[in-house]
Amino acid sequence: MEFLKSLLLTQSNLLSFLIVGSLLFTLGCHQSNTSENSFRSIDDIFQSYHTFKQQINPIEATKAGEKSYNNKIANYISSDYQDYLKGQYDLYLDTLGTFDATSVTSSQWLSIQTMQWDCSIKRAGLLQPLVTMASPMYNLPSFELMPLIQVQSLHLYVAQLAAGNSVHPFETIEDYENWLLRLEDYLTFLDTCMVKMRIGINEKVVLPKALISKMIPQLEEFITYPIEKHLFFEPIRLLPDSIKSIDREQLTKKYRTFITEKLKPKYRELKGFLITEYLPMGRETSGLGDLPNGLETYQYLIRLHTTTDMSIDQIHELGKTEVARILKEMEKAKTQMAYTGDIKSFFEHIRNSPTQMPFTQPEQVIKHFDNINLRVADSLAALFNLKPKANFEVRRTEAFREASASAEYVPGSKDASRSGIFYVPIPDVSHYNKYADEALFLHEAIPGHHYQLSLQQENKQLPAFLHPESLGVFVEGWALYAESLGRELGLYQDPIQYFGMLSMEMHRAIRLVVDTGIHGKGWTREQAIQYSLDHEAESEASIISEIERYMATPGQALSYKIGQLKIQELRSRAKQKLGDKFDIKAFHDQVLNTGSLPLIVLENKINNWIKDQLVF
Repeated sequence: MEFLKSLLLTQSNLLSFLIVGSLLFTLGCHQSNTSENSFRSIDDIFQSYHTFKQQINPIEATKAGEKSYNNKIANYISSDYQDYLKGQYDLYLDTLGTFDATSVTSSQWLSIQTMQWDCSIKRAGLLQPLVTMASPMYNLPSFELMPLIQVQSLHLYVAQLAAGNSVHPFETIEDYENWLLRLEDYLTFLDTCMVKMRIGINEKVVLPKALISKMIPQLEEFITYPIEKHLFFEPIRLLPDSIKSIDREQLTKKYRTFITEKLKPKYRELKGFLITEYLPMGRETSGLGDLPNGLETYQYLIRLHTTTDMSIDQIHELGKTEVARILKEMEKAKTQMAYTGDIKSFFEHIRNSPTQMPFTQPEQVIKHFDNINLRVADSLAALFNLKPKANFEVRRTEAFREASASAEYVPGSKDASRSGIFYVPIPDVSHYNKYADEALFLHEAIPGHHYQLSLQQENKQLPAFLHPESLGVFVEGWALYAESLGRELGLYQDPIQYFGMLSMEMHRAIRLVVDTGIHGKGWTREQAIQYSLDHEAESEASIISEIERYMATPGQALSYKIGQLKIQELRSRAKQKLGDKFDIKAFHDQVLNTGSLPLIVLENKINNWIKDQLVF
């Protein structure tokens, strides 16, 4: 540790001052106000934790519609930031330990258990040999010495915000000024990244070359595009009419100056660093297990992403079992479609079928999803009592990240004033394959991410800290479970779409095998790609992007199937025990009405609900 500190100081004394100064400015007020003695009730603790989470993650606060932190980005890889987090997690855990199930309501006890899990698992990440902490997007951990990756990384997320139509508002002069201040923090973050990555080179903790190579071209347009076409200038092109002309001129000048004199030079510096220093030192291996203390950290990430104590071997074997089960269902579906070839040839048939690639314009893809939405809307009342107020829109993924992106959902604001966004990558519309789009819609939109996360945000009975997107094993597990509801919601009438649902489930089962294979068993990138090609109908280009995503975000891909299997298990248990008393809408209420829960907490809740139903 002393070596790391001395290297930081010798490489950039000025940078260290900037990091510490920015951090203390962001966190100082909270440090002075939060103490164990300041909590008068459990609700005080919950509110304090909500404020703490917003202050350490200003972008998440903005996403939720809280404007107080719109001028900041947390430098979450700085040592001071990490030390502060450790102290706060200790404080909250000590305080929560004074409560038990008899001293609070049942709802509060669920919230306490979830907060305890969150604090303890985040604190454990900060103590890992490969330090991991929550990054400000996608609820993913970030590695201190590998802070930039080719997907789901802060530098990509900031560019997404810069487009002017995402979560950062651009409606007032203050909004525009706040964005420039936020970008100043971002430049400091990029400086810190290069310092930390240089330390990583010395410690032999570096990204695979295959991932570094994907990062470099992502920076190109931010360096070469003229101001008028620059993504970070887009907010100026979107200036609202309510801003006076003199203010418009001043803002335009400020944005031009910032992009020309600060942003472009920083991206040139980062690109130069990646090409000349980092790429030559990148590793040929693919998994976390190939790094010092990598297997220990990967086992931690399994616990983080699944909320279970499952081992690498247990998940790997579970994945193989699920792949074999789903493959049998695929064979049945293939036979029903009168296809006489083997399953591998059917995968190729699906991948290359012109009837599944009918689009000529990206707008047609968006319209296609809008039509699915209309079909689902008519059947929701049969399965759900709860219904969110928030709307969502389907939008094409931005060009700068489209080639490496998967479909995703970004929640709207807490007050529903900003709609959620279902992003669909369409890098080549002529090759856009729609065979699994009904399942994709159920996953990302309704009743998947948009439905569940909107209900969570709008639930006034929950403490505010449980409103944002949280535990991936619950959020992604629910979304994968939602795919299985297609026939109950009037979809999958086309057998190809049903096969598409099986393919989506197979995709998540494969993740259990390849993620543990890559990070726990020494699999190569090529070995993982081939396993996927042998067992699913995705295109090779899509599979490569997915495998490289797993390489960059160890453990995250495990959450989908582990969560789905638990929800399906609980539904089956409730149906078996309750018999005629089982109500699918009531079951879904129980799963959805208390936010994202660790799986053990969810299981205990459903077991108690079953007992209560049997009494009546």
